[in-house]
Amino acid sequence: MILPWLILIPFIGGLLCWQAERFGGTLPRWIALLTMSLLFVLGLWLWATGDFSLAPAPGAEPRWAHEFQVRWIERFGISIHLAMDGLSVLMVTLTGLLGVLSVLCSWKEIQNRVGFFHLNLMWILGGVVGVFLAIDLFLFFFFWEMMLVPMYFLIALWGHSGSPGKSRITAATKFFIFTQASGLVMLVAILGLVFVHFNQTGVFTFNYADLLKTELSHGTEYLLMLGFFIAFAVKFPVVPFHSWLPDAHAQAPTAGSVDLAGILLKTAAYGLLRFALPLFPNASAEFAPIAMYLGVFAIIYGALLSFAQTDIKRLVAYSSVSHMGFVLIAIYSGSQIALQGAVVQMMAHGLSAAALFILCGQLYERLHTRDMREMGGIWARMSWLPALSLFFAAAALGLPGTGNFVGEFLILIGSFPTAPWVTVVAATGLVLGSVYSLIMIHRAHFGPVKNDSPLPGLQFRELSMVLCLAVLLILLGVYPQPVLDTSAASMQGVQQWFSGGLNQLASGQ
Repeated sequence: MILPWLILIPFIGGLLCWQAERFGGTLPRWIALLTMSLLFVLGLWLWATGDFSLAPAPGAEPRWAHEFQVRWIERFGISIHLAMDGLSVLMVTLTGLLGVLSVLCSWKEIQNRVGFFHLNLMWILGGVVGVFLAIDLFLFFFFWEMMLVPMYFLIALWGHSGSPGKSRITAATKFFIFTQASGLVMLVAILGLVFVHFNQTGVFTFNYADLLKTELSHGTEYLLMLGFFIAFAVKFPVVPFHSWLPDAHAQAPTAGSVDLAGILLKTAAYGLLRFALPLFPNASAEFAPIAMYLGVFAIIYGALLSFAQTDIKRLVAYSSVSHMGFVLIAIYSGSQIALQGAVVQMMAHGLSAAALFILCGQLYERLHTRDMREMGGIWARMSWLPALSLFFAAAALGLPGTGNFVGEFLILIGSFPTAPWVTVVAATGLVLGSVYSLIMIHRAHFGPVKNDSPLPGLQFRELSMVLCLAVLLILLGVYPQPVLDTSAASMQGVQQWFSGGLNQLASGQ
């Protein structure tokens, strides 16, 4: 029963926060903090006690470290089927950690409708945990769509007014339309797969293990794979489906940005690893060169657009497009080293992007602007924050000793044998990354002084959040073995499916 509780705890906590608002603004914050802390502790406990050598692999029934199944809509073969392997336990633990930080970083920022804010925040995180645990495809789609509505409210009601002509309502609507439309494409692909399976077996089912056995013709498999890929590409985000991301980030409250960059983008990578590659291995192998070129383009394009930004949050948002390009290359490289690098990179990017958005929020609270042209000379006016910004900017560009370096290094090493030119071009993205990161630090924290008045320093709450993320990033960079061990069996299964697709492709040619 522990798996359904992982999903129910945020939902129940959110409702309690909403109702606790009548007793003042402080009680909902504490309920939300306790709820997320409980989720994080349960994630760590499952990680510590699970046998993660059990993971789905081709040619056998999927085996899981933890599993829960209850019949739901029997007529259509839909069940509440939750399962956990090494990949999902890492993602659930990351969700719990960033959930705690989301609550802490909005402690002073959110002052109106505090209970309703935390209801939306908890429900986003509950939906995300559902995505990471759902193995029934209907249930997966349900949670995938369920994340969108609370995120819409988070941006629309508590977002910042953006640059001229770009309001928070516009950003929220754009986010909702992009992700909703792509979700509908995935629903069509899921139904297509279910009907093909029904025609072969006479049984309606949305069960992962059964659908893995479906035999698909070449054209059908490619079309269905594209349906899944488009849905995940929008959330990833893959250029050219990325235009919702900078607006959503720039207008979202700090907690919204932390969740968006730290967790919601990871649901797309998780979807590719869990569903797109295993269900459609042959089509994925055929599509791999296109996906890798899209990843390279995202790395370079995201880095170049980061140069052009004057809004510090938009700069960090575009850098996320660039960093997630590495994950896309790794997923379609067919190398287990690169796949494990992708998992490390997802964890490290979650930590570093969350930290940068928290620091941007702390700057905004003091300066009331996100425009780097209005900043300058902050290094001398404020302790801690500029130095921490420099550390996380360096970590994001892959500083040795941080988790990002390990992730990117493994991705490049693993991808090189299969796609040397892709890897070489992707590596230039690291050079561009160092330039835009240092430009951001120079403009905001050094540069000409706009105002001599000293700024209030970081409070204990603010400092402890960011230092905790810094310690975790260094720990991941110096000792990534627990993450690699946990994800090894899951990534080996994905790699075997992909290799099977490549072999099929080679024999077909």
